[in-house]
Amino acid sequence: MDLTQRLEDRVAIITGGASGIGLATAHRFAAEGATVVIADVDPTTGEAAASEVGGVFRRVDVADETLVDELFDGVFDQFGRLDIAFNNAGISPADDDSIETTELPAWDRVQDVNLKSVYLCSRAALRHMVPQGRGSIINTASFVALLGSATSQISYTASKGGVLAMTRELGVQFARQGIRVNALCPGPVNTPLLQELFAKDPERAQRRLVHVPMGRFAEADELAAAVAFLASDDASFITASTFVVDGGITSAYVTPL
Repeated sequence: MDLTQRLEDRVAIITGGASGIGLATAHRFAAEGATVVIADVDPTTGEAAASEVGGVFRRVDVADETLVDELFDGVFDQFGRLDIAFNNAGISPADDDSIETTELPAWDRVQDVNLKSVYLCSRAALRHMVPQGRGSIINTASFVALLGSATSQISYTASKGGVLAMTRELGVQFARQGIRVNALCPGPVNTPLLQELFAKDPERAQRRLVHVPMGRFAEADELAAAVAFLASDDASFITASTFVVDGGITSAYVTPL
């Protein structure tokens, strides 16, 4: 068995695929033999990412139902199959903070991109996967769906809790139709999104880092390996799971010195 080609001949859509965990996963999927579709809102970085992995780029606003449907229907029409949907697009803007200071427009924007998009993309993917009788959907949630934080991003936290609950429901509902649906729950990852957030407030970054038993943030490649596993047949008996890749955060009471 060639484990470097676990995803050979499979077609995968990655939303938010132009950077961070999405881009790292695109590289990993391509290395394991998949045809990768980079779906992103930014055509410049999206085209570059698709070129890097020998894939194709499709522009999409993941909060727009029509554009999401066009993405998934168009990929299926082009390739005749859809095997993997990594619903990964997400935002964490500065104006999403404590509930005391986060206004409704900021709340709504985060919910649209982080939660509504997973509903739209999962529904569009299932439209093709159910007739096939097979498919793997991986939704990016977060460890903050499992823990409370005193350095709150209230809408982000709520959106990821919604992703986790929706994933469990879909995983159970479609299990006997050959569709696996799992939630990836990363801890803090060394991505441009995290770097931008913490560059503005190093003290806030340190307050978070101290709770990681491994003493560091994750690298995007480490998350990509987990996504590739969930996408592959090696995870054939895993569905409706909360797949935590967090350096031990959610299991820690006191971290090592």
